[in-house]
Amino acid sequence: MSVYDEIGGATTMKAVVTVFYERVVADPELETWFRDVDMTRLRAHQRAFLTAALGGPEMFSGRSLEAAHAGLEITGDAFDAVVEHLTVSLHDLGVPDDVVGSVRARLEASRGEIVTVAVA
Repeated sequence: MSVYDEIGGATTMKAVVTVFYERVVADPELETWFRDVDMTRLRAHQRAFLTAALGGPEMFSGRSLEAAHAGLEITGDAFDAVVEHLTVSLHDLGVPDDVVGSVRARLEASRGEIVTVAVA
């Protein structure tokens, strides 16, 4: 069974992405990165990405993480805050701690493709 299936599939994934972005755009340290962004499109993109990353049935055909985040000047602190918002969202929706830890590890492995600013 995939992590995607373990956490409840599409229903849970949709809820996680919704709660996650509510937290992210409400965070004063992160909201500037999401200003003027089509959030409906971004939510759909994030659901597809996370579904594929967690072993679900959806094929992710978007840009690479590096290309998608190029030029955004994302700091390590911002990356950490986004990871924290996602893992808290997963936890709050009942995803088991070991699965949340697995997701956190997968996200941490992508740090080098997303963070482009060494100092906050």
